[in-house]
Amino acid sequence: MRKEKLNELKLYINELKTINYKINEDSKKNFIQIIPYLYTLNNGRIIPREKLLKNGLDGSAVMIAPYDTKKNEFLVNIEPRVFTKFGVAVSFPAGYIERNESAVEAASRELREETGFVAKKYIHLDSYYQDEGISSAYNHSFLALDIMKKYNQDLGENEIVKYMFLSLEELLEVEKMGYLSGGNTKLTLCKIKDYLRR
Repeated sequence: MRKEKLNELKLYINELKTINYKINEDSKKNFIQIIPYLYTLNNGRIIPREKLLKNGLDGSAVMIAPYDTKKNEFLVNIEPRVFTKFGVAVSFPAGYIERNESAVEAASRELREETGFVAKKYIHLDSYYQDEGISSAYNHSFLALDIMKKYNQDLGENEIVKYMFLSLEELLEVEKMGYLSGGNTKLTLCKIKDYLRR
């Protein structure tokens, strides 16, 4: 990995890593809800299940891999608010699909909000259930091409996002270092490698 990129990544990780967390006793509205169900099977058996909702929706999301074709580099986010061993996540931009929004519309919105970048073209890489045992969230991975910085970040009140560009080789190195460890990001990275091989 290029020394300046490694130093930049370490700087962001040090700045954003979580050093402590506790249960927020003052929380008035829970983002996560658990809904109990009774499933009746075709054979007559009834089994209890619980379904996870996120902000009243199923939690379907998008993961966007922005690719700068001129520099041959991918944009990645560095964010706190995660429960990794580092207290920081290195991942592609991502977010939930809002009500009455298509997956590609969500990808475009999330990329713009988190980074200020826009893309001329989105290539759908894959769709998958995140955890079908407790959720009906159906996620979509996209490769975003012809990206350019057009806006300032438009982050939520408790959102902190730093971003940087890494080559594919550097992404794989960051994955080996354990920083890029989320399932959605790892799957998207695999799909990118498949796409680039074609």
